[in-house]
Amino acid sequence: MKILSLSDTHGKHRQIPIEWMVPADIIIHGGDICNSGSLKEAIDFLEWFNNLNYKNKIYIAGNHDWVYEKEPYVIEHLMKNYPGITYLQDDFIVVDNVKIYGSPWQPVFYNWAFNLARGKDIQRKWDLIPLDCDIVCTHGPVHGILDFTPDGKFAGCEMLLNTIFKLNNTILHICGHIHQGHGFIYKHNKTFVNASILNEKYMVAYKPILIDFDKATKEVIIIE
Repeated sequence: MKILSLSDTHGKHRQIPIEWMVPADIIIHGGDICNSGSLKEAIDFLEWFNNLNYKNKIYIAGNHDWVYEKEPYVIEHLMKNYPGITYLQDDFIVVDNVKIYGSPWQPVFYNWAFNLARGKDIQRKWDLIPLDCDIVCTHGPVHGILDFTPDGKFAGCEMLLNTIFKLNNTILHICGHIHQGHGFIYKHNKTFVNASILNEKYMVAYKPILIDFDKATKEVIIIE
C-alpha cells in the first residue's frame, strides 16, 4: 500500500507542484489546511482535495483550523458534499484492512485551536486510540522526534510518545505542526513522519512524503 502524506499547507495547497503529487493508494493530510481558520479556507481546500486523483482521501484538522473546533456541526454538514473525503477527529477508518486513526490535538501551543494541557487532559484523547490501530495521524508530533522548534524547544507531546510506543500494532505515525521538523525517522520498530510541506517562512518548500506500508510484514519504507 502506497501512502502519500502531507501536512501544514496553510491555504497554499494550490501552490504545490503537480509533479509532487505522485500516485498512491491513499493520501493523508495531517492538518493546518487553513491559515486563519475560516470556513471559506476549508471549502477551498476541500474543493482542491476532492479533485485529486486518489482513491482514498483522508485528513485531520490542526491548530490553525479554527472552524473545525468552533463550528463542528457546520463541518459535519459540509462534509456531506464530499463523500469521497474522510475527515477524522478522534476517529478511525479501515482501508484494505489497515486501521487509520486521526486526531487534531496537541499540547498547548500559544493561543491556537485544538490545544489541551499536557498531562491527563491530553492523555484522555490519546486513550481513545484503538489498541489495534495500524497508523496514527495526529497534527502534533511526539516529544523529541521531528518536533524541534526555531526557538530551541521540543514541542511534541510526551504522553503521545508513550502511547504510540505502547500500541503494538501501530507501526507508522504521521504528523505535521512543526514545519522545520519535516522528514522521517525509524525508532524502536516504528516509523515517524513529519509531513509538513511549508518551511518556517510559510513557503512551499518540502515535497509530500511517499510511504510504502506493508501490514503483513509490518514493514514501512519511505520512498521519497
